[in-house]
Amino acid sequence: MRIGIDCRLAGKSHAGIGRYIANLITRLPEVDQKNTFVFFFHSQKQVTEFDLSRFANIEIVITPISHYSLLEQLVLPFVYFKAHLDLLHVPHFNIPILYFGHMVITIHDLLWHEQKGLQVTTLPAWLYLLKYWAYLFTTLMAVHKAKKILVPSKVIKQTVTKFYPKQSKKIVVTKEGIDQTFIDQLSMPSSSKDHASNYLLYVGSLYPHKNIELVIRSLVFLPVRLKIVGSRNIFLDRTKKLAQKYQVEKKVDFLGFIPDQKLVKLYQDSLCLVQPSLSEGFGLTGIEAMAAGSVVVCSKIPIFEEIYQDGALYFDPLSLESFIKVVQNLRKIDREAMIKKGKLICQQYDWQVMTRETLKVYQQVLGEL
Repeated sequence: MRIGIDCRLAGKSHAGIGRYIANLITRLPEVDQKNTFVFFFHSQKQVTEFDLSRFANIEIVITPISHYSLLEQLVLPFVYFKAHLDLLHVPHFNIPILYFGHMVITIHDLLWHEQKGLQVTTLPAWLYLLKYWAYLFTTLMAVHKAKKILVPSKVIKQTVTKFYPKQSKKIVVTKEGIDQTFIDQLSMPSSSKDHASNYLLYVGSLYPHKNIELVIRSLVFLPVRLKIVGSRNIFLDRTKKLAQKYQVEKKVDFLGFIPDQKLVKLYQDSLCLVQPSLSEGFGLTGIEAMAAGSVVVCSKIPIFEEIYQDGALYFDPLSLESFIKVVQNLRKIDREAMIKKGKLICQQYDWQVMTRETLKVYQQVLGEL
């Protein structure tokens, strides 16, 4: 059988989705050596990010078509047809609607179903409305056309079921994992209880739903710095203006993209990782921080409670006072016990397990054809 995977969003520059695809495609050809995997990359340069040369059961097709583009809808279906696929996995909602082959999709979240309006975009109103309609239509077609829908958590399964109740039987939960750099830290001793670090760490994009403004506001009252790590520049200027608005710009460091090896050190040296988000699909940075040996302070929302369980410290994401109180109490907690608990929870998340569960879904779909 020939199984195609859209890899155009693979790689760390594409945040959580990029890590998900990268870990899937570097494991599948080894786990399943009977089938042929056809990987559709955006460029040859992107291919070089991954160690794929050791696999004999893969084919690589360079597909220089941007995601969310008109060409994705008009040209990509013919690229897939030409590859003679038995099954296509699109690891996002952005399917080419005119492709009529058998598909599996991954829905990481339905954020834009719930977070909408001009405050969540940098686009002019007319373009935002056009793109938002296209997003809703494409997602609708994706969940209807897909033979199976993979999701990273029970919370996202509930969300997809809420918006598309007739598709609930298609949904399969395949939990995400931790990259090797962070796994290597699981057996390392915990940080000292008398942790002297004086900065909060935030890792991720700066979209409004990430709620980073709450953390910036807290710097007016807390004697700490904030270090922000992220490869995406969208909303960066808006975030810098927020720091200026609250007159704390000298307490905020924008570090841009940081390789995993250096990110481990940032996690370990931080007072904590902060995740003030109002909505998420999984929460990879939190389990990375736990594995590295950091404390996680996050918003009390269902997804974080599912993934982090009792391994994180929670606050009300709509309350500045709640956040400040948790941070102020960080030096009073048993830090070593908290880190130990977090490392145990991290062991529940494994990319290899996710890969095998995904392969089972492929096999089930192919067996039903």
